[in-house]
Amino acid sequence: MTLKKSDYYYNLPEELIAQTPAEPRDSSRLLVYHRESGEIEHKIFRDVADYLRQGDVLVVNRTRVLPARLFAQTQNGGRVEVLLLKRLQLDDWEVLVRPGKKCKEGVRLTVNDELSLEVTGITPSGERHVRFFYEGIFEDVLSRAGSMPLPPYIREKLKNPERYQTVYSKENGSAAAPTAGLHFTPALLNKLREKGVEIAEVLLHVGLGTFRPVKEENILDHKMHSEYYEVSEEAAETVNRAKREGRRIIVVGTTSVRTLETVADENGFLRPCKGNTEIFIYPPYRFKCLDGLITNFHLPESTLLMLVSAFVSREEVLRVYQTAVGENYRFFSFGDACLIL
Repeated sequence: MTLKKSDYYYNLPEELIAQTPAEPRDSSRLLVYHRESGEIEHKIFRDVADYLRQGDVLVVNRTRVLPARLFAQTQNGGRVEVLLLKRLQLDDWEVLVRPGKKCKEGVRLTVNDELSLEVTGITPSGERHVRFFYEGIFEDVLSRAGSMPLPPYIREKLKNPERYQTVYSKENGSAAAPTAGLHFTPALLNKLREKGVEIAEVLLHVGLGTFRPVKEENILDHKMHSEYYEVSEEAAETVNRAKREGRRIIVVGTTSVRTLETVADENGFLRPCKGNTEIFIYPPYRFKCLDGLITNFHLPESTLLMLVSAFVSREEVLRVYQTAVGENYRFFSFGDACLIL
């Protein structure tokens, strides 16, 4: 059992961290890895249609990224960055703040003439609970006051904010995109449907749980941040029907995987439900509901890399990543994709 964070380290040249998305979306590269044989193929993402077959169910996360980054001022004129993580009540949110020392309980922050907030509590891990004050509809106010929360390793300005949304995104609530889905176009999805691939939508609002770095060397000491999920009756029935008929479940992204594995019973059947998940998947783990995975290339020592290692093996994943580095694949949120079958 590999429980050391350092066992999931790999060396990545900085120039391979993608700064801009591929245009068009489905022109990014696709590394195809076959678990049974260990074979690796190099394709273009739109070729994914050649690997999915009639009867497969493609599971996607329909969440939509909020303009969740706000810049506010204290009453003394100090500047504070606020990142929305999770809605607690209508106007109450869990947020990250920088610098934290300026945001003690009771502190009032002003974003602009329309929006202000007050710190109402501090969690044991340092997140703040805040209450927002505004007039009108919060989402409308936020759309004017906030900006897209790109990861810190992306330094280029995003010209079109829609490129950090999937084409099937519907429900606002995420602090980051489910990036494996960024490669799909409406035309590619239509092609898959025409081929007989069913598409099931689940929801997981991506928060800190997916991206918080693992700080402890023993990964068992790492605590995942909870994230809100929903599995509808329709999605559960689509997946369950396929399971009963022996058809494949191909999952787009680690957020969708975590949603299914939170909800699935021992035989991989889903029940319609909603709630919060803190599931942390690492080797060894027996997946209940997963036959294939479409995912991006993840940061070294991240919980995402550990999840993929649980589906393949740590040694094989590191070999795949070494191959991808050698072939100059683009990494992380705007990078290339990997199909694991």
